[in-house]
Amino acid sequence: MERNLIKDIKAGKEVLLKGGVYEIRNLAKLSFILLRDRTGIVQCVVHDNLVEKISELSLESAIEIKGIVKEAKVKADYARKDVEIDVKSLEIISKAEQLPIHVNEKMTTTEFQNRLDYRFLDTRKENVSAIFKIRSGIYKSVVDFFDEEQFVIINTPKITTIGLESGAESFVVDYFKKKAVLAQSPQFYKQMFANGGFERVMEIGQVYRAEKSNTTRHLTEFTGIDFEMGFIKDENDVMDVVEKMFKRLIEDVKEERGEELKLLNIELKVPKKIPRIPMNELKKILLKKGKKLSEEDDLDSEAEKMIGDYILEKYGEEFVFVTCYPVKVRPFYHMRPDDNQKETRSFDLLWRGVEVATGAQREHRLNLLQKQAKEKGIKIPPIYEDVFKYGVIPHGGVGLGLDRIVQRMLNLENIRESLLLTRDTGRVTP
Repeated sequence: MERNLIKDIKAGKEVLLKGGVYEIRNLAKLSFILLRDRTGIVQCVVHDNLVEKISELSLESAIEIKGIVKEAKVKADYARKDVEIDVKSLEIISKAEQLPIHVNEKMTTTEFQNRLDYRFLDTRKENVSAIFKIRSGIYKSVVDFFDEEQFVIINTPKITTIGLESGAESFVVDYFKKKAVLAQSPQFYKQMFANGGFERVMEIGQVYRAEKSNTTRHLTEFTGIDFEMGFIKDENDVMDVVEKMFKRLIEDVKEERGEELKLLNIELKVPKKIPRIPMNELKKILLKKGKKLSEEDDLDSEAEKMIGDYILEKYGEEFVFVTCYPVKVRPFYHMRPDDNQKETRSFDLLWRGVEVATGAQREHRLNLLQKQAKEKGIKIPPIYEDVFKYGVIPHGGVGLGLDRIVQRMLNLENIRESLLLTRDTGRVTP
């Protein structure tokens, strides 16, 4: 007999179910097991002829049940189906030892760090599993979107000698007695292959930042979504793609992960038109609200939140492109307008008051690139300069954080909730 999944069972059918023991309840002549598989939870009624089997069970044991599906007389707490199983046979596949964390969601909440220590148990919880099913849907939507937009999906090295991302330190690697670093960004490689004849490239991959940031928003290893596109008119072409991508992925998640969104009590709003507002204009608004920033200052987390609240109130949108960042807070390779050398053709995308993407038109003229690098005290490696010597095209791109997108979409307090295994300043295991 082939295995049945809980989501597919119907009254009147004989079924074979396999899963984990979510809950056990013993009465005088009956026992009840809540059985969980990857598709849901169902109540199983165990009669006294199988009492010995029940006595051997423990929570989270893997079991196999054969039985008849019947209409439930009373829907049990936490049962996800309106049917129940009249158990005819029960086999223990693997008995679980005493659990180091609580998996049953009705029990006491386990401390977050302990949950991370036993993440493979934590993800058995329906509400935690829902986060990663939604994350999987986001990943799929993003890949489908860029494929349809005729981007070539690439994979670039994570061990490199290029460390051009400003403002972030590198993890140094002993690479066969040579100095190498873990990639802070695929920026250089994106530019290389946008100019390598592909014109449009994208990658989803790991990014490493050796920054001692102990916040609910930062990690030392995260998953980046990066794209680069050529023959653009200006940075607005890049923002157009980012806006289109977010509209698509939110629509996809609403359609394909509706059950998980309902479980997490999340309502998603597809943006109609994302405002694009220069930073200096937003700084004037912040000043009226009591937040003073200089012309060259970057936005801090408080300023981002205040901007998010303002945009929601004035435009009814959760997103905003903050444009025209000052040169001081941007990398040397961001292009500057000809009529304003204090600003860059760059932007951040804020979602509900938190930055989820950074992008810009890149400077493709080698003489200006060299000049801007010198101003910032950066020596450009010859291999980087080579990309700009042989018919370079106007181009721009974006770096987005998949983990932070999940965090903002699902209103998670800590970004560590949005990825399976955390790497931060204090955690390198499991």
